[in-house]
Amino acid sequence: ESLRKIIATLALKNEEIQNFICCLKQSLRNLEANANRVQEDLDSEFSSLHAVLDELKEGMVTRIKQERASRTYELQNQLSACTNALESSEELLELANQTLCSSENDSFIQAAKGIKDSVTMAPAFRLSLRAKASDSMNHMMVDFTQERNMLRAITFLPVPATPEIQLVECQVFDNTVAVVWTLPEHDSKIDHYILEYRRTNHEGPPRAREDYPWMVVEGIKETEYTLTGLRFDTRYMTFRVKACNKAVAGEFSEPVTLETHAFVFKLDAGSAHQNLKVEDLSVEWDSSGGKIAVQDIRKDKNRTNSPMHSPARLAGMSPKRAPSARVGRDRFTAESYTVLGDTMIDAGQHYWEVRFDKESKTFAAGIALRSLGRFDQLGKSNASWCIHLNNWLQQSLTAKYNNKARTLDCPIPDRIGIYCNYEEGALSFYNARNKTLLHTFRTKFQQPVIPAFMVWNGSFSVQTGLQVPSIVLSGQKRNSNTSSSNASLT
Repeated sequence: ESLRKIIATLALKNEEIQNFICCLKQSLRNLEANANRVQEDLDSEFSSLHAVLDELKEGMVTRIKQERASRTYELQNQLSACTNALESSEELLELANQTLCSSENDSFIQAAKGIKDSVTMAPAFRLSLRAKASDSMNHMMVDFTQERNMLRAITFLPVPATPEIQLVECQVFDNTVAVVWTLPEHDSKIDHYILEYRRTNHEGPPRAREDYPWMVVEGIKETEYTLTGLRFDTRYMTFRVKACNKAVAGEFSEPVTLETHAFVFKLDAGSAHQNLKVEDLSVEWDSSGGKIAVQDIRKDKNRTNSPMHSPARLAGMSPKRAPSARVGRDRFTAESYTVLGDTMIDAGQHYWEVRFDKESKTFAAGIALRSLGRFDQLGKSNASWCIHLNNWLQQSLTAKYNNKARTLDCPIPDRIGIYCNYEEGALSFYNARNKTLLHTFRTKFQQPVIPAFMVWNGSFSVQTGLQVPSIVLSGQKRNSNTSSSNASLT
């Protein structure tokens, strides 16, 4: 025995080491890929920076050229005007000197008067002798000292801190999971968070080889998130979260595993009447199903239940998976168009829902003892409790037990929620859409019970993996002393 324990411990340690080796190998592959990716991103960023600088330089050079051309035009025009004025002034000056040398009085007076008029109108006296444009280009100078310092300060963007999931604040209820996390310190550069989760049947840290992949929720702006519409068909769910800024994501938080307890079962096709076509959790009436000879039915009516179905045997059975004892000739038969679930209930509170075709001629859903006879119809013996839909001449919904029925005065829903509290002996039926209570049986279960269904000329489907809704739990507390009981069925 000691050696077996040592071997088991060593085998477990070997498995842990193998899982860790797989993680290390995956980390090496991830490291290579991530290093190449960030180097490519760096090259791209610097290329973008060079492109911005080249574009900026090109624009500034164009402005210098435009300024030079504009000033050159102004100065050249002014130079041309001054040159013309100077030539005109020199000609007038030469004419004036020649007039001074004239000896004839009359011609001198006439020439001097003309010179006076010409000087008055000379362009030289209308010119501005101040340059219209400056030759200085100092206003086009640049100083990149600050920018150079900024460029020199470029470094890798700080990685956001690793969040921490607050396990005590996380909640699992009504098939939703609310996950809450915090950061070690406030970071204004955080843009969003990424939450990953996956289903698992193993408690503790994630394993390298899991049956289910990580599911990703991106773009979360707050430090909490609620997953809704879940189906809890595994024992646990593992969560991890990381923070992201505009450019980079931080490390994932330490994974947190939350228990997601819910009632999960399948339909036992081996128990189904041969006219019922069972596929996973769906059942459809098939009128061309197996035929049973009348003489066989008569013979079987005289048979007692097999030891597999005896109360003594059932009392000690595990509430997990019930053995598929109903196979072949042990199926439900005659007018008992019944199929059972494959998981028994012998403790706790459980909830499941069934959607049915309201045009079905007859339909029933509830629970039964595993010892339910193969000819027994649901609600017509003390081994089953159910809600029964009759859709013959007039549609009606009744609660049935031990061949007694009570008509329910309520609209007929298309989906029924079934709640079973084994210890308190409570079996309640609800309109699954608005959780309105339809009926409650009060009894004391002497044996484990099992989900049971019946349909004729119709179909239905079952939804499992559901937690008991909060509104049902609160309603059960309020109505524990006022609900209907078996004795009220008439």
